[in-house]
Amino acid sequence: MKKERKFETEAIRTQLERTQFLEHSTPMYLTSSFVFEDAEDMRASFAEEKEHNIYSRYSNPNSSEFIDKVCKMEGAENGFAFASGMAAVFSTFAALLQSGDHIVSAKSIFGSTHTLFTQFFPKWNIGTSYFDINNLGAVEELITPNTKIIYAESPTNPGVDVLDLEVLGNIAKKHNLIFIIDNCFASPYLQQPIKFGADLVIHSGTKLMDGQGRVLAGITVGNSELIDKIYRFSRITGPSLSPFNAWVLSKSLETLALRVDRHCSNALQLATYLEGHKKIDWVKYPFLKSHPKYEVAKKQMKAGGCVVAFEVKGGIEEGKKFFDAIKLLSLSANLGDSRSIVTHPASTTHSKLTKEERESVGISDGMVRISVGLEHIDDIIADIEQALD
Repeated sequence: MKKERKFETEAIRTQLERTQFLEHSTPMYLTSSFVFEDAEDMRASFAEEKEHNIYSRYSNPNSSEFIDKVCKMEGAENGFAFASGMAAVFSTFAALLQSGDHIVSAKSIFGSTHTLFTQFFPKWNIGTSYFDINNLGAVEELITPNTKIIYAESPTNPGVDVLDLEVLGNIAKKHNLIFIIDNCFASPYLQQPIKFGADLVIHSGTKLMDGQGRVLAGITVGNSELIDKIYRFSRITGPSLSPFNAWVLSKSLETLALRVDRHCSNALQLATYLEGHKKIDWVKYPFLKSHPKYEVAKKQMKAGGCVVAFEVKGGIEEGKKFFDAIKLLSLSANLGDSRSIVTHPASTTHSKLTKEERESVGISDGMVRISVGLEHIDDIIADIEQALD
């Protein structure tokens, strides 16, 4: 039997076949379309009797390499790459649902996904019921005859709560539902939801996969039959990833393990520092022992990820002072970047939610989310310390 290669090796050595030029690094295929040898080659390609790149909206060598790498990392059968994370979310659901279908979703999800579920899907008679992430026992009570999908993020955005994926996977299997997990906060290096029963895994490649805040991207990987439906929807509707961005991401994945190890080390040190600070009410990070789902996180994740959430004492006013005093870290809404980023979710990523909706998923007005970057941890802590003081 062929010996299974390690994660880091697959990330680097999964490449397209070399061209006649014998390049060591995969070239960019910046072409909108592809040519055929003759009429029969063209006919057979369009009839899907043979594999052949036709048009970069359908497939492109660069996006194929990126997809292949992520599939190997996640243990998935196939995938499709998108122009953004939200393009991946929308297209995945739109391809699998029809009017009258129903979604059971975790209440703690990204603000744009929540808006999709509550403002756009209802126009097509697709309903959503939300479950409390701290009460997975209530999930089955929300399942109806027309339920099609169970959806969740773990860790969640922005509260870094952790859901037991195995529990959700068993529920989905019992009721013959499609189980979809947004694995963006963990990356495939830290967590592979398919091992715990997920049928599909979604990523915003914009985050840890790119790692340097350069490109937008999304990807869905998983069960090949479901991916085929997503592919056929997406090749018509056109949300596919550009070849250039796919090339950038494929290169980025070569260093994913190294980068994420450093992110996690820095984040745990920062979370530990904040936990003992007199001006902080609470800190949440999956690999802090004080995290309510610490044992679950240890079971299904290799490390805790790059995001730390905390509350500055004194509410919104003290929070504003903290943000205005930041000097080194970036004030931005992105995450998973090499540069540390400070975000105020209530006024940015989750501002479209009402105050009541935010509070119901643990997003207080004074909550701060830090995406801990790759700077030296002493400098990260020093900037936060001076901003708090």
